[in-house]
Amino acid sequence: MRKKYLLLLVFSALFIGLRAQTDTTSLRGKSIRDKDPNFPVIDINDAELDNEDSQSGDISGLLSASRDVVVNTAGYNFGRTRFRLRGYDSEYNTVLFNNIIANDPISGRPYWSVWGGLNDVTRNKVESNGISSNQFNFGGIGQTVNLDARPSSMRPGFRFTYSQLNGSYRSRLMGTYSSGLTKNGWAFTVSGSRRWANEGYVEGTFYDAYSYFLGIEKKFSDNHSVSLISFGSPSKRGKSGVSTQEAYDLAGTNYYNPNWGYQNGEKRNARVSDANQPMIILSDYLKFSENTKLTTSLAYSFGHYNSTALNWHGYVDPRPDYYKKLPSYFSNSNKMDEYQKALGLWSTKEGRQLDWDAMININRGNMYKLENAEGIEGNTIYGNRSNYIVENRVAERNRWSFSSFLNSAINDHVKLTFGVNGSLYKERRYKLVDDLLGGDFFMDVDKFAERDFQDASQSYSDIRKPNHVVREGDKFGYDYTANVNQFDVFGQADFTYSKFDFYLGANATYTSMWRTGHMQNGKHPNNSLGDSDKENFVDFGTKAGVVYKLSGRHLLTVNALYMSKAPVFRSAFISPRTRNDVVQNLDSEKILSGDFNYIIRTPYFKSRASVYYTKFMDQTWQRSFYNEDVSSYTNYIMTGVDKVNMGVELGMEAQVIPTVSVTGVLSLGDYRFDSKTDVLVANDNGTPIESDYGSFTDEKGQLHYNSYLKGQKVGGFPQSAASIGVKYSSPRYWYAGANANLFWDIYTDFNPDRRSAAALSGYTQQDNPAFWQKITDREELDPGFTVDMFVGKSWKINDYYIRLNANVNNLFDVKDFAIGGFEQLRYDKSNIDRFPSKYFYLYGRSYYVSLTFSF
Repeated sequence: MRKKYLLLLVFSALFIGLRAQTDTTSLRGKSIRDKDPNFPVIDINDAELDNEDSQSGDISGLLSASRDVVVNTAGYNFGRTRFRLRGYDSEYNTVLFNNIIANDPISGRPYWSVWGGLNDVTRNKVESNGISSNQFNFGGIGQTVNLDARPSSMRPGFRFTYSQLNGSYRSRLMGTYSSGLTKNGWAFTVSGSRRWANEGYVEGTFYDAYSYFLGIEKKFSDNHSVSLISFGSPSKRGKSGVSTQEAYDLAGTNYYNPNWGYQNGEKRNARVSDANQPMIILSDYLKFSENTKLTTSLAYSFGHYNSTALNWHGYVDPRPDYYKKLPSYFSNSNKMDEYQKALGLWSTKEGRQLDWDAMININRGNMYKLENAEGIEGNTIYGNRSNYIVENRVAERNRWSFSSFLNSAINDHVKLTFGVNGSLYKERRYKLVDDLLGGDFFMDVDKFAERDFQDASQSYSDIRKPNHVVREGDKFGYDYTANVNQFDVFGQADFTYSKFDFYLGANATYTSMWRTGHMQNGKHPNNSLGDSDKENFVDFGTKAGVVYKLSGRHLLTVNALYMSKAPVFRSAFISPRTRNDVVQNLDSEKILSGDFNYIIRTPYFKSRASVYYTKFMDQTWQRSFYNEDVSSYTNYIMTGVDKVNMGVELGMEAQVIPTVSVTGVLSLGDYRFDSKTDVLVANDNGTPIESDYGSFTDEKGQLHYNSYLKGQKVGGFPQSAASIGVKYSSPRYWYAGANANLFWDIYTDFNPDRRSAAALSGYTQQDNPAFWQKITDREELDPGFTVDMFVGKSWKINDYYIRLNANVNNLFDVKDFAIGGFEQLRYDKSNIDRFPSKYFYLYGRSYYVSLTFSF
């Protein structure tokens, strides 16, 4: 019932206050803009801001950089719940930094952590949302954001900020100085920050991150300037884990973290990330005339992303939430002693966390003698062989990027944009021994292959190094380079007239990717060393949009797009750690999308109502997991995956009275799979997979079958959400407000094996509907309701500005709101509850307080 009442409130709010202001910020000379207390005062009345009888006689069109209440709410209020605008994965968003594409070529996603903490220098940005006209890039169906970090665009002066919060980190300190453009044509910007926490919101996590920015720009003339910027954000943090509901219940918290344990009485996290990926960008800004501009940038980025994890050989899985350590593993058997023992173990904090001391003691008591050892002087080693170690998974990244685009206004009605982007990317991935945990050495062998093959060489990570012994800092396991080269050209024409605006755009993209193996893997000796075949893709896209201006305050827009998109590297190769095999029938993804929008913008009221439809075709989906039944990592690959995302978006901003504003957002989504997909199951150790009903095994021993996903909901995040907010802005430079948010249509992510003919063989929907439904239906999680509050105050003392902000999210401390989850890929047909789903939970009450001083 509360969902219906909230929807009614949202719809009612869309029509409240027709005397509302366009933005929540007054422009009458005394108030200070919310986002920046130093925003210059503008003394223009509302009639001048929205004059339909301007001298040109034209009605202004849409600004791609304008604030959109739906997008802002999705980012600030919905973002904590893993919500995705229109259901799009982040790889469909494009982020540019000084016109250079910053998306990761391996996954296709933008990683904001690369410049995390540099808030002061990333404030200037131009955004386009969805299918739209774009002046920097072809764009696509998601967001396109260009972060403008030119030193000359920064506001001159000093700015210092200290923040206190209880999230992933606890404290943040930032400082920035920008000179502005000096009389001799130079501009300088320096910025730095630190974020840290000895322990974050989740027990056992920590955070330690720095960031820096150095920028210099020289203006040679009114028509030409050159800038050089360099930035980075080195960080180190302990990660939290995800587990089953049984583990959460036994631990007494939905934020149980299985990644840590006590070592010598101190907390230690096994999953620690260490990242540092600096970037240098040289940009040239050239104006041929007032109407024609050429912007060219060259960038080099490098660095690493490392992540540690436990590895073990010859002993049991040390993870505390391993399913054989949970009481449920024994509850359906006659092993009541083991059941009670497991319950007793989980009743203590030490018992449900990693036991570092036990692992060290095991390693120190494991004397071993090995002859003919590779890499050892004398070829014989005698000492403690580690059964447990901490490994460091290293990714070394190097990338050259290039961007150039030309904007030219042919006349008052026609503007042309042409551009080219290029990227040469190499990422070398390998493992190092990080900590032997009290032992003297570790054997570089594949423990899974060692069990399955009589030939010892098949268990070697590199058959050129038999009996390879490794110590701390040594490379082992795998070593390969992912190569991805991409080049894109695009063009766009924008037409502006009194009653119509429209645009046409097109692009062409060439992508080439291949793997370079630096080890000759024992399981795949003829298909692991050296370069693989190159996978090349040529893709095209086209888009168009029309704006019909009913008046200066009422607009109708229609946008449409068709494009193809090459698969990303991580989806293209079956198991790049061990071999060169590429997914069979690998093809570019196709996207057909369109939306219709009705927009109202008055001096006092602003709203947008949208209907959208997107069809994804020929996607490739890949996941890997350790399959204990065959003692191997198993790769699930689905090709020919089709999905349909459709929905409605409603958003409004209104001013009820001069000091009170109201916002309302409703996002109704329906995201479903739309095809019967082809599934390939391949074991990493190359062992054949037995064929079952409705499937077949190929010459490589790989299993093929169909998964009946058509009509299934896409899972892992809320598909629908709504928010209503109110804000009071005092003439005395303070404000306060609150937002109420509702989330629903949340489903767990799927296991394709459960929807296969093999899983359902022997059963019919008619004869056993309960069992059929339990296997095929997706779990729908409960809706969630949250309330957020915020308050702020600004002061101006002579030429000094002070701003204090405070937010409280999830005010009522809701801790049982599962914002997503996934079915485990391990599946037992005879006991479908053996491997239950794992869940993510929204943080409880959290706060953020920030004090800024600038001059």
